[in-house]
Amino acid sequence: MTFFPKQGKTIDPLPPALSSMWRLCKFGYRHEPRMMLASLVLSQLSALPDALLALWLMLLGKGVLEHRPGLAEGSAIGLGVSTAATWFLRTVSTRVQRRFRDKVTIALESHVAKLQASIATIEHQERPEYLDRLSMLRNQVFVLDHMYMAVFSMLGWILRLSVTLALLASIHPALLLLAVFAIPTVWTSTWRPEVERSAQERGAEAIRLARHLFDMVTKASPGKEVRVTGIGDLLATERRASWERWYRLVAPARWESAFWHAMAWAIFGSAYVGAVVFVSSGLHASASQVLLVLAAGARLSAYIGATVGELGFLRGFWMDGSRRLAWLEDYAAAVAASGDQPVPSALRKGIRIEHVSFAYPGTQRVVLDDVSVKLPAGAVVAIVGENGAGKTTLVKLLAKMYEPTSGSVFLDDTPLARAPASEWRKRLAGAFQDFFRFEFRARYTVGLGDVPRLDDEPAVVVAVDRAGAGDVVRRLTAGLETQLGPTWPGGVELSFGQWQKLALARGFMRDEPLLLILDEPTAALDAETEHALFERYAAAARSRGENDSGRITILVSHRFSTVRMADLILVLDGARLVEVGTHDELMAGKGHYSELYSIQAAAYR
Repeated sequence: MTFFPKQGKTIDPLPPALSSMWRLCKFGYRHEPRMMLASLVLSQLSALPDALLALWLMLLGKGVLEHRPGLAEGSAIGLGVSTAATWFLRTVSTRVQRRFRDKVTIALESHVAKLQASIATIEHQERPEYLDRLSMLRNQVFVLDHMYMAVFSMLGWILRLSVTLALLASIHPALLLLAVFAIPTVWTSTWRPEVERSAQERGAEAIRLARHLFDMVTKASPGKEVRVTGIGDLLATERRASWERWYRLVAPARWESAFWHAMAWAIFGSAYVGAVVFVSSGLHASASQVLLVLAAGARLSAYIGATVGELGFLRGFWMDGSRRLAWLEDYAAAVAASGDQPVPSALRKGIRIEHVSFAYPGTQRVVLDDVSVKLPAGAVVAIVGENGAGKTTLVKLLAKMYEPTSGSVFLDDTPLARAPASEWRKRLAGAFQDFFRFEFRARYTVGLGDVPRLDDEPAVVVAVDRAGAGDVVRRLTAGLETQLGPTWPGGVELSFGQWQKLALARGFMRDEPLLLILDEPTAALDAETEHALFERYAAAARSRGENDSGRITILVSHRFSTVRMADLILVLDGARLVEVGTHDELMAGKGHYSELYSIQAAAYR
């Protein structure tokens, strides 16, 4: 057996490397201009004394061999000063660069997190191809701060290399050919990481699965089921198999690139030996000149190795990571670009859905098929249907989590596709069955539902009362100031139902949303409690003065005793909207709703 998923479809290619690098450089300069310039200047100053060591060695040898004490003493002093200056400047440069790196790390991580969280749709968090790319970026963002240092370091090695080549050229111009023989090492250093990174991305699904299986074995949340079912060994075996699938893609690329990289260095090594022989035998150069070639040539190989090493590091991580970051920035901008019309301040007509169809990106299965309906302003609307009928998908489209594959949604006469997602979200509120457990103090766990009023305790209390979560708060040791989550100091664990009540309270924080979505947010509560809660809320929503904005409340529930209180009921079946009406109208119609209602009612008798 295998848990390995099928390969998904491709997505847009990554942006060009150089433009992506330039954008990342501008990002660093924009956030820390002084620190960035200081790091660059110090890195170059620390490189210069090191590059002159070969010159001082030649002059020292010449002074000794030609019995010139002044030259020998001056060269020795110059050698000592260069060594000390290299150490001092390198130490200062390292400290400044570390400070710059720490600051830019915070900015980069915040930038990536904000980009992902602020993208209007959630396609990038659900589509496998996007998850593979974001998984790579998530690993790279923690080292992107090192990339600025790598650029500064590479420029420093290039400076050393230039000075060394100038010293060699002073002996004979033909020695500059050593740089030509170094070209293969530069080429393999830029080509090698690209090959390996491409192989790693092809295997990203396998390594993601391996990590997921590892988390299943080691984390607490699935611990009980793993032990009861006894699948620990199976998960460990599958994790190993997934890792091996990834390694089978990566290992050949690594071996091939390593072979060609070794051959390139063999070419340069042979050229270096030839240069020493040429100077000592062909030119009959002086001993001091041979010493310069030996010292400079040896340092040349080290400088080239360091330069191509930094270049390979940049090519494999920084260029690649910067391209993924640039892609994420472009993707976020493209999704937000369509919002050019204001969101209505109130709904006068309602929400109109016209011939909406939808298939999740990367799939062919139609989840909603030609749905058309009008949701009147101020109405309480219920959506019912069997599992997989498209209820939650319709809710996602109304919340602008996805754009319809075809068709349109209108807020009064404003196309939802043209409304800025951030502005529309400010007029949304809701609670979902797959809620997240925010392990903060209870006051903040609820208050996050309306961030501007996060510290408004009376507003939090009102939201708690609306959700019927007062009993949960009263049982907490410090009330709303109680830390939630047993992994935090003084934190307490809640039952699933208690967490769900707090999530529902969070959804009730906003006083005047245009659309309130309640997508099975009380599944953990008993039917009687759910019915009483929503009956009270529906009555408040219909009352004049409570709903001057024309707020529409959408209720998704499998419990028909709750659904029957709605002003309008939408019945989905097989991705299509098959019935629309009130409870009495649908029951009189003897259709799909009537059948489902009768089956559930019989089960309660």
